[in-house]
Amino acid sequence: MPVVDRAAGRRWRETDQVTSSPPGQRGLVRLLNTADGRALCLAGAVDAEAVLAFQRRYGREPVRVDVIDAGSVTALSGAALELVRDHLDVAALGGRDVALRRSEVFGRLLADT
Repeated sequence: MPVVDRAAGRRWRETDQVTSSPPGQRGLVRLLNTADGRALCLAGAVDAEAVLAFQRRYGREPVRVDVIDAGSVTALSGAALELVRDHLDVAALGGRDVALRRSEVFGRLLADT
């Protein structure tokens, strides 16, 4: 069954495959189950809207993650940085180490705070 983006007049076929972000979205935040454990994944220019969409989907409270993958982050809003810090803080309070995969941009932003 096709999915129609009426505003843009585009049609996509629904599949089970992961595709790129829909038009208009610049960044994303997701929780994924990986071979390395549960991962908080951030990609692209993660703005407050992407964080809000994540919180609507998964809730506002930080969850237990084993990995934070920000290897493809190109920009972070204050809300996105706060989300990452919250997850790192909860892990530290629980005595757990979280693997952190960072892009150059993400590494600079994290070091500046």
